[in-house]
Amino acid sequence: MSTFVLVPGAWHGGWVFEEVVPLLERSGHTVHALTLTGLRPDDDTATVAGANLDTHADDVLALLDRANITDATLVGHSYGGMVIAAAADRAGGRVSRVVHLDAYVPRDGDSCWSSTTEAYRQAFVAGAADTGYAVRPPERDGRDSRRRPHPLASLLQKIQLTGAFNKIPRREFVYCSNWEGTPFTELRTRLETDPDWLVHDLPTAHNAMREDPEGVAKLLDS
Repeated sequence: MSTFVLVPGAWHGGWVFEEVVPLLERSGHTVHALTLTGLRPDDDTATVAGANLDTHADDVLALLDRANITDATLVGHSYGGMVIAAAADRAGGRVSRVVHLDAYVPRDGDSCWSSTTEAYRQAFVAGAADTGYAVRPPERDGRDSRRRPHPLASLLQKIQLTGAFNKIPRREFVYCSNWEGTPFTELRTRLETDPDWLVHDLPTAHNAMREDPEGVAKLLDS
């Protein structure tokens, strides 16, 4: 059985995996769904303003320490792909598998800002206009009131990778193929030609864990 650490994308918390968690647990796995620093309902302004990519990688590493996890599968959705890459690179061999669920797969020096499309960069700027430090949730996906403004610094910070991430034994990318405007098409093409990566397709929109929790759980359980 595996130990999963599920890392949400921007604006979301661990609750976004609430339909996937029991399915994995039913199969006998241990599952931790994280809410990152700055995205928790009781986080104050200073906490949100100060949270960056390093902060979020440290959230994952702190969980590994706290739960004595030595053989983790890290799953990152969207922006969460940046987080699991940074955490896995620093985990000292405690991560055996990473799954980028319609998520960014950075190279050293990349940021979420540099890895996404111009449309999303414009959305980040517009979304941060109110505060200057947090990007408000997009209006187009307003179905869940639990979404929080996302720390801008975490989207801008460049990742620092030592090469350890590239030595993770099992690396997978899940491409969600049924949404217009996906920023991941070129990434999928690149990873499909990389023998070190396994690429899956899911015929869902971006939030696959909510559209098809059974399909996501089955893929993770494979």
